[in-house]
Amino acid sequence: MRTLPVGEDALLVEVTSGEQAQALHAELLRRRAEGSLTVQEIVPAARTVLLDGLDDPVRLAAELTSAEVPPAPPRARELIELPVRYDGPDLADVAAHWRVAEHDVARIHAGTEFTVAFCGFAPGFGYLTGLPARYDVPRRATPRTAVPAGAVALAGPYTGVYPRSSPGGWQLIGTTDVPLWDHARVPAALLSPGTRVRFVPVEGT
Repeated sequence: MRTLPVGEDALLVEVTSGEQAQALHAELLRRRAEGSLTVQEIVPAARTVLLDGLDDPVRLAAELTSAEVPPAPPRARELIELPVRYDGPDLADVAAHWRVAEHDVARIHAGTEFTVAFCGFAPGFGYLTGLPARYDVPRRATPRTAVPAGAVALAGPYTGVYPRSSPGGWQLIGTTDVPLWDHARVPAALLSPGTRVRFVPVEGT
């Protein structure tokens, strides 16, 4: 674990894996909830956690580098189910990479419970983990100039859903009509770090 100061009252903590980042994020949330950590924002990423608004970042840095972070506890958050049509243009390519039939891509993907590890790229975009490492897929060699909103996609170890139309190089395997970002909703983002997600196949797909 490595800590880096960011300005006067923020700290960036680097770890070596996504699992460690999730465990650290969970531990920091626990400390804030119990009142032993005063911080304004805790922002997880793939292998870092940013803490902003700390009273004493130097002291916390010393604590973190000398302590062992416990594993993340089981997720107790509400499960969000997203109906999906497995009709993506890259479904055949993903099936070939996994060495399974196309309908097995849908079965494997829908049979997995995902967790939002962190958010980024665009408002409402969550990086979901849960698939075993053998199902990692590379990004497309040539990114698309426009990926439609609601596209369910894979890249590396992650699943994601595009909240709006944007360029992208992820492998598209399906489509959902559920809005991931809605200004009229509180909070506007449907997904946040720690959220549990399941994809439910729409009948006929």
